[in-house]
Amino acid sequence: MLVNADFHIHSCFSMASSKDMLIKNMAPKSKLKGLELLGTGDAFHPKWLDIIEESTTYSGDGIYTAEGMDFVLTTEVEARHRIHHVIIIPDMDIAREFSKILPSKNKSVDGRPKTNLDGTELLDLAHDHDCLIGPAHAFTPWTGMYKYYDSIYDCYGQKPDFVELGLSADTFMADCVSELKDFPFLTNSDAHSPWPHRLGREFNQLELEDISYSSIRKAIKNRNIKANYGLVPNLGKYHMTACTKCYRLADPATAKENKMKCSCGGTIKKGVDFRISEIADFDKPRHPDFRPKYVHLMPLAEIISSVHDNGVTTKTVQGIWQKLIDSFGTEITVLIDADLDDVKKIDSEVALAIKSFRDNTVDIIPGGGGKYGQICFKKEVKKSKTVTLDNF
Repeated sequence: MLVNADFHIHSCFSMASSKDMLIKNMAPKSKLKGLELLGTGDAFHPKWLDIIEESTTYSGDGIYTAEGMDFVLTTEVEARHRIHHVIIIPDMDIAREFSKILPSKNKSVDGRPKTNLDGTELLDLAHDHDCLIGPAHAFTPWTGMYKYYDSIYDCYGQKPDFVELGLSADTFMADCVSELKDFPFLTNSDAHSPWPHRLGREFNQLELEDISYSSIRKAIKNRNIKANYGLVPNLGKYHMTACTKCYRLADPATAKENKMKCSCGGTIKKGVDFRISEIADFDKPRHPDFRPKYVHLMPLAEIISSVHDNGVTTKTVQGIWQKLIDSFGTEITVLIDADLDDVKKIDSEVALAIKSFRDNTVDIIPGGGGKYGQICFKKEVKKSKTVTLDNF
């Protein structure tokens, strides 16, 4: 069975996360998105585990179900050198045991615990508990694995189970790095709020025997991922080298000469695009035979907002979004599968914008320094506008 899954999100207990990040909100919103499987996030936080137990029914083999949505326990851990790691966990008992063993002073405070363990030690602990582990948003300049290490093996000492690409990278960029040729890539949202323009903004399509931890583990281990869906990487807020204060894009070589200081006084942050160029072995991607397609998309509400020049949460945008959901069932269906002639009957300009994504004819001002990229559609959309993607 094909399953749309988003493994990396956060609960209401994570720093900078919405108080609405609760199972009762995540479940219905992720169903409207078109997801069938969602990570819980923050599964080392004792109070969040209590809420998961209270809010779900255990369906067996690591799956917790609420309002027709299946959840698997997941967490993100900040380890030594501020490197972030995603962990997928077999069940509640293991999550509680792992949490107790993990050396961390803030695990009962922040949903994303910090530990002084390095990647090798964390991987050993994860594998001792039958968990899956890999680098979170591997290339991002603040907390990605490649911001500190030149090789994934320098971080983990051995092969982790997957590599999460992050919003500022895609398969075409990552497959320029030869050491990643044997790894399955995951594309997850890292959502901090439960709305459909956050949950599943990046997601994976996996071939599963059934929805269970055992099947998830088998699919990732066997690299049985059928598709990755995610933002155009230029939209990522760390895609290009740029100032973190004024967000002006910077030439990496010049930035280095100026000791990564901008003329405005801000700090220049190395972008994912440049970081990958530093560690890349190939000028063009060399995809291994098992690598699935990577489909660029954008949350439907962001597309509507872009076309109609209204905020994502305005009545205008949400009204059109709801009409499309009522007609087609889920947001993913609208973005990927819906007949555009049928979409035109609801909103012709949105239909043309979706066509631009499907045809790869979207114009983007790239993001960097912590600011998301800006998007506009070519002349196909008469009222094409430019919009800056919201922060988490």
